[in-house]
Amino acid sequence: MELQFLLDDYENRQKQYDEVMAMVARLLEEIPEAARLMQIRGVGAVTAAGFLAEAGDVRRFQSPRQIQKLAGLAIRENSSGKHKGQTAISRRGRARLRTILFCASIALAAKNPEFKAIHHYYTTRDRNPLKKKQSIVALSCKLIRVFYAILTKGVAYDPEKLLGDIKRQPSIAAA
Repeated sequence: MELQFLLDDYENRQKQYDEVMAMVARLLEEIPEAARLMQIRGVGAVTAAGFLAEAGDVRRFQSPRQIQKLAGLAIRENSSGKHKGQTAISRRGRARLRTILFCASIALAAKNPEFKAIHHYYTTRDRNPLKKKQSIVALSCKLIRVFYAILTKGVAYDPEKLLGDIKRQPSIAAA
């Protein structure tokens, strides 16, 4: 009997989830920029809707750094006097926006070949390699810049331009 109650509860929650996702899809159709965001492989309706809901109209920001600060992804240093501490994200801002960006960056690092290449570069570069979580935070900031460019300038997602930002050291063999 308890198992039957659990199955009924699961079916009810699944029905509610489907209704909410249908409503999100309808609301996203009303926002013309949302379709351009979802053209990026690995960005779905939940990510686009969550970003647009939390950030609002991105045209009110002068730069993507302001959105990073809104999300609590601004880098700060823990230092005092002569002590120079480590840098970390500030975590002052909208936790939901930060969570949406972090989860989206994990999905992008797994499914999107361009973001996967950037993640690999960040974690394996010779000078100052990042830890995996640091790389995901850097990808979140990169995603904010990509979303900002798409939403403010009206440009389409360009994977070549995204990969062009990686600065590779010339190898000794090439010299």
